[in-house]
Amino acid sequence: MARQTPERKPLISGNWKMHHNHFEAIQVVQKLSFRLKQDDYEAVDVSVHPPFTDIRSVQTVLESDRIPILLGAQNCHWEDKGAFTGEVSAPMLSKLNVQLVIVGHSERREVFGETDEDVNKKVHAVFKHGMTPILCVGETLEEREAGQTETKVTTQVQAGLKGLKAEQVAGMVIAYEPIWAIGTGKTATPDDAQGTIKVIRDVVGEVAGAEPAAALRIQYGGSVKSANIAELMAQPDIDGALVGGASLDPDEFALIVQYRDSRE
Repeated sequence: MARQTPERKPLISGNWKMHHNHFEAIQVVQKLSFRLKQDDYEAVDVSVHPPFTDIRSVQTVLESDRIPILLGAQNCHWEDKGAFTGEVSAPMLSKLNVQLVIVGHSERREVFGETDEDVNKKVHAVFKHGMTPILCVGETLEEREAGQTETKVTTQVQAGLKGLKAEQVAGMVIAYEPIWAIGTGKTATPDDAQGTIKVIRDVVGEVAGAEPAAALRIQYGGSVKSANIAELMAQPDIDGALVGGASLDPDEFALIVQYRDSRE
């Protein structure tokens, strides 16, 4: 399947998780912008996903300095408002010009008990307010060793896409994150990642049709570093990366964005 078509421009996303206060966040974004060139932005979409307390500060830096990095969030609630202490709604994020929202990250599913139904409601909420969801799917080590990878990601993709229009599916992002590779230093081999991501694209085709499946971008996430990104991006169905720990360091994250340079 052809890569880097206009519909599938690579997307490299930095998920900061619960790291960086808003002062640190400003410094990281500024340092990252100094290391990236216009050519990088033309070849790759770049997003950062700070903690909620940093979003306004990062938004101000990106907009005032005209930095072409996309502003993202790590989560949202599915309701627009209500008695949900500690939650943040999609319209709140939209007002801050957030463009991408991570939905159903494995840590939200595994640690906080989010169900496939919860995740689907969040996908709809993100679309409702004009943003793009990054839907995360992936298997545990036990599921992988039991040969259940394909079944697990198929179920998660089908549930996550429930009720969406074909054009919504075409414009969203799916991130394949093998849970056993997140923060462990272990990474799926490029062939393994490609194999599962090809399964995901095939499932999307069955659910939404061939054209949305071909247009949709699928990222790989799980201990992505500058040392392994080029091999992963060489795979025909991998359209980017959802980067965790390595995105906290602007020098390392810039090298990941510039993965093309290591192949030249």
